[in-house]
Amino acid sequence: MDHFLYRDGLLHAEDVAITDIAATVGTPFYCYSAATLTRHYHLFTEALAPLPHLVCFAIKSLSNVAVLKLLGDLGAGMDVVSGGEYLRARAAGVPGERIVFSGVGKTRDEMRLALTGGIRQFNVESEPELRALSEVAVSLGVRAPIALRVNPDVDAKTHEKIATGKSENKFGVPIAKAREVYAEAASLPGIDVVGIDVHIGSQLTELAPFEAAFTKVRDLTQALRADGHNIRRLDLGGGLGIPYTRSNEAPPLPTEYGAMIHRVLGDLGCEIEIEPGRLISGNAGILVSQVIYVKNGEGRDFLILDAAMNDLVRPSMYGAHHDIIPVVEPAAASPAQAFDVVGPVCETGDTFAKARALPHLAEGDLVAFRSAGAYGAVMASEYNTRPLVPEVLVKGDHFAVIRARPTFDEILSRDTIPEWL
Repeated sequence: MDHFLYRDGLLHAEDVAITDIAATVGTPFYCYSAATLTRHYHLFTEALAPLPHLVCFAIKSLSNVAVLKLLGDLGAGMDVVSGGEYLRARAAGVPGERIVFSGVGKTRDEMRLALTGGIRQFNVESEPELRALSEVAVSLGVRAPIALRVNPDVDAKTHEKIATGKSENKFGVPIAKAREVYAEAASLPGIDVVGIDVHIGSQLTELAPFEAAFTKVRDLTQALRADGHNIRRLDLGGGLGIPYTRSNEAPPLPTEYGAMIHRVLGDLGCEIEIEPGRLISGNAGILVSQVIYVKNGEGRDFLILDAAMNDLVRPSMYGAHHDIIPVVEPAAASPAQAFDVVGPVCETGDTFAKARALPHLAEGDLVAFRSAGAYGAVMASEYNTRPLVPEVLVKGDHFAVIRARPTFDEILSRDTIPEWL
């Protein structure tokens, strides 16, 4: 469910007409619904009750500080994968004890940043990282709390570029080797073993891969406790998918996901951490764009928009689908026309959809890409010297620009010409 609905013939974000935002901000722009973000966060907290738990929002899906503050004020923790994301979480007012640091390539500077600023735990992905973290912690006179990320060799049955739990993926330590690595962790002076971490991929539409991975984590928990480790947290990652079309079969609900966690892991007495991103932010955002031209081609028609692949890269990168709808509600009997929906970037890959059936659209009309809140603005670039699109947050009947569109002067000022040129 989201809060982007037609009202009086116009698409609204909660109680604000999209046309009003477009008139103020210009296009393209991202628009997020505070009510949707709030509702989706609470779906997870309710699904995990009464187990002790912390829902850590995966910042990589949507990193605007205003969104992080909204979720942090609700009690959310944060899952970060870089020093920059750590600083975003802190800027949003999230305390260090609610921040989990994940990622395969943490640098010593990032470790030092988190250890001095406060951290709940590091999700360690390799033996070299474990040793480096211990050295940094010792140099600061502290011990670093860690969960070792284990790779359970489970097929997440998702897109190959967002699968992370198979043996050929770069993530984590093979689960068969976990007891050996935990033994080394316990021997290191700067390490405090607190739990186990697992994450098998993103946009999962079945519970079976989760259950297979969590069952392996359960067995490992019992084995590690027998080895003398005080395993008190289980970080289960994220990955629960969202519906990107209105017609496909819906992925499992957070309530079903939570019930499975209860059944598989609920009797271990561990605090459960999860790291959802897409399911909280995905359907909470849209990308709004304007039609520049309608072009009649050879055997196909093109809808040329002012948004491009640098603004929303998922279709080009993953072949991802986003529903595209007109901002002005079409008549019920409006005939459909097949369009290739494209942007203005000089790349054939700058294509959002091929032969997509859409109502009649003309130059100047506004369209919205649904389910664009996750991995949209965060993956945008200034390719072709196209300014980053602004981000807007709506709450009830008002909205605010939470990232402004940079001017060309601001973009050009970042370049420096050497004196010798």
